[in-house]
Parts: sequence; structure tokens; C-alpha cells
Amino acid sequence: MIQPDPKFNNALVAKLINYVMRDGKKFLAQRIVYEAFDLVEKKTKSNPVLIFEKAVENLMPKMETKPTRVGGATYQVPYEVNEKRGRFLAMKWMLTEARKKKGKPMSEKLAEEIILASKNEGGAIKKKIDTEKMAEANKAFAHLATK
Repeated sequence: MIQPDPKFNNALVAKLINYVMRDGKKFLAQRIVYEAFDLVEKKTKSNPVLIFEKAVENLMPKMETKPTRVGGATYQVPYEVNEKRGRFLAMKWMLTEARKKKGKPMSEKLAEEIILASKNEGGAIKKKIDTEKMAEANKAFAHLATK
């Protein structure tokens, strides 16, 4: 079980800090996330943790595909995403989109991505929609799913 972060006392924020962290530099990751949350608060004039939770909620996919080999052919088999995996994918996509942007500090890019995701906009939302479309398009192979 993950310990909640020191500033907001929220386990989801602590997870985000861990995903932002590179090379074990947790203090730097914390600073980036807290600065991003301060920027979110300035821009939206509301609680940044609630905005972040809404963004993660909006980004969580319902379905995704997994490649499965059947008789020499590989099929993209759609699977329902459980909540833990959904949260992971949501934060991963958010960070990937933030890291793609150039020319700004990471905290600004992350804040921007959180705000966009909370409004159902941005690159991370596009990734979620593409993932769900892929699952929908491959519905015919759902019978190949093994639990």
C-alpha cells in the first residue's frame, strides 16, 4: 500500500509523484508535481487535487486490446480494463503528453495537461479515445479472450 503524499495527504498524488520520478530523485519529482498543482490552482481557481482526480477519471479507459497469438496469427483481443490499470494508463498518458511538449518547465507542461484532461481535451484524451476505438474495432475477436 502506498503512503499518501505529505502536502495533500492523497495516495493518488503520491502515485503521480512516483511516476514523475526519474533515477530515484523523489524530491525533484515532488517539487515538479507541487509546482504543477500550484499552477493548476492559479489557472482554475479551484482545488488542484479535485481537478487532478477529475482528469484521471476522464482519462481512464474502459477497454483496451492485448495481442494474442492463435494458430500463427496475432489478433488484437479487447479486454476490460480494471481500475488499477486504468489509473496507471491515465497517469502514464498524461505524463507522456507532458514530456512531449518542448520549451517549458515540466511543472508547467504537467499543469497544462492536467487542466486539459479535466476538460476532456488534449493529447492524453485523444490517446484514450484511440485505445477505446481500437478495442471497439476488434470486438469480433472478443471470444479469443482468456481469463
